[in-house]
Amino acid sequence: MNPADKAELVKKLTPLQYHVTQEAGTERPFTGKYNKCYDRGTYVCVVCSQELFSSDTKYDSGCGWPAFNDVLDKGKVTLHADASLAGRVRTEVRCSKCGAHMGHVFEDGPPPTRKRY
Repeated sequence: MNPADKAELVKKLTPLQYHVTQEAGTERPFTGKYNKCYDRGTYVCVVCSQELFSSDTKYDSGCGWPAFNDVLDKGKVTLHADASLAGRVRTEVRCSKCGAHMGHVFEDGPPPTRKRY
């Protein structure tokens, strides 16, 4: 990312949003405003506004972060191997439009997908 784009993002995003989306950081569990929010609608990327998830697939996983059992469209996200935790490889989820870190996907979600994004 060039310095001008980075400066623009620093102005646009909160420090936590920047840390999570640009540095693959993690929000503390049970602290985010969307963890227990079940308003109807579409969840979008905070960086580029691409639509990613529907409230129809949101559920309470008990993990402390918003959880969805599917994405709106498989082309909306990209998946990447993440070996940042010693001895464990996870699957990182990024916005396909801007590359922002969205979190990880796990295979412990509810039917029919068994996914937890």
